[in-house]
Amino acid sequence: MKKIHLVLLLVIAASVGVVLVALGNSDSYASFAEAIENPTRTYHVAGKLDLNAPMVYDPHTEANLFHFTMIDNDGKRCKVALHKPRPQDFERSEQIVVIGQMENETFQARDILTKCPSKYNDAPTQTVDL
Repeated sequence: MKKIHLVLLLVIAASVGVVLVALGNSDSYASFAEAIENPTRTYHVAGKLDLNAPMVYDPHTEANLFHFTMIDNDGKRCKVALHKPRPQDFERSEQIVVIGQMENETFQARDILTKCPSKYNDAPTQTVDL
């Protein structure tokens, strides 16, 4: 076997190894039920804010801790502890994606993505008379 073939084989094997490791560690979208079943994995859970449940944020005591309740896309309610400051206009969010892991019946979110209502949704329509 030539040296070039051996080097090429090693490069291919290393590439396959990198891809397999990346796929094994990748985050995935899930529901709260799946996050409860696998508490050691990191998940993206999409849903909506439960406006009937209390939201707790006291920046004087703990500026990087915000508690709220979320309803995932399957309808399951779960308490969420976001380890960041409370996002601006949080109550107006149409959809929320929390990123983290489940721990003791509370989803421990290390990050959050919010989808706010579009400023173009409620824009009045204009008609032009000819």
